[in-house]
Amino acid sequence: MKRMMGVALAAMLFASGAARAQQGEIKVGEINSYSALPAFTEPYRKGMELALKQINDAGGIKGKKLVIISKDDGGKPGDALTAANELVSRDGVVMIAGGFLSNVGLALSDFAKQKKVVYLAAEPLTDAIVWSKGNDYTFRLRTSNYMQAAMLAEEAAKLPAKTWATIAPNYEFGQSFVAVFKDLLKKKRPDVEFVAEQWPPLNKIDAGPVLQAIDAAKPDAILNATFAGDLVKLVREGNTRGVFKDRAVVSYLTGEPEYLDPLKGETPEGWIVTGYPWYAIDTPEHKAFLDAYQQLHKDYPRLGSIVGYSTVMSIAALLKGTDDTSAEGLIKGMKDLKVSTPFGDIVYRGADHQSTMGAFVGKTALKDGKGVMIDLVFKKGADYLPPADEAAKLRPKE
Repeated sequence: MKRMMGVALAAMLFASGAARAQQGEIKVGEINSYSALPAFTEPYRKGMELALKQINDAGGIKGKKLVIISKDDGGKPGDALTAANELVSRDGVVMIAGGFLSNVGLALSDFAKQKKVVYLAAEPLTDAIVWSKGNDYTFRLRTSNYMQAAMLAEEAAKLPAKTWATIAPNYEFGQSFVAVFKDLLKKKRPDVEFVAEQWPPLNKIDAGPVLQAIDAAKPDAILNATFAGDLVKLVREGNTRGVFKDRAVVSYLTGEPEYLDPLKGETPEGWIVTGYPWYAIDTPEHKAFLDAYQQLHKDYPRLGSIVGYSTVMSIAALLKGTDDTSAEGLIKGMKDLKVSTPFGDIVYRGADHQSTMGAFVGKTALKDGKGVMIDLVFKKGADYLPPADEAAKLRPKE
């Protein structure tokens, strides 16, 4: 199934074999949780499609077609490693990219280090991937746990709330996000106290007991990091029980259309969130992306669309900027690489391999029976990262 999907995607996205043979091609491997998390990965795939079309229609990479060979990891680190091995040893890709879950991203990062192949982590959010477990071969696109936690903690510190409870999925992403949010908020507000925490398993939340435990602790505010189906169950049960009433809620990722749209009329109002208000961004870069995306797909973009598009555009910028596609050559090219994205220009910092992609912060509201983000502000990623010299010290000495 995984091989069939990769072949199908390639057939759908790229020119015929004969045309590729005439022009030559450069192959990149891509791995993601297509079957496990389609709400994010299908828009992500569409974003990749748009970027590839634009790149190849404009002449490709120095006259060569850019070919992406995609494989499904099913949300499992073991399957991701199998896919990575096939891409490198059998398909002859020059680098790999992708990943959604943080534990999968860490597995691919370790693979990259062991096999000496460059890995561009598209979505995995854990800070470990570029800091405590960072390596020369791994770079990360997405605005990280630390960066988004810093953005949200900045807003949370303005609230009168002194006691907090947390709800997050019990794996690397949730654990690392809660830890860094706690640390950053306490630095801004030494008077706050965390009085309860709940760690439901990913995609298996039993929202009733979780919210009962949170409510019993009587916190002034709640930090939530659940997403997808878990978020829908949490909101529905919380609304029924009145757990969110008269409580501030800070909710990570909830403003992303993938997770906000399914809430529909149940969307709680006034939550402080990070997200992607595609309908309210008025910049030339985003307008060009939005127009092209809607023309190609007859649909509106999600955050996954931005990540997929920016991943491929980053790969293209890297390959256009170097004639050396060895791992060493690509590493050199990725350090301090500047890339244009729908969110503006980003830079992959040489010091820690983290991009400076920013994020939108706002509040949830209901409009025409649908959840939206209001009171928006775009926070530049570079403003929420440690200085380069400090970040470099967070990485292991190789």
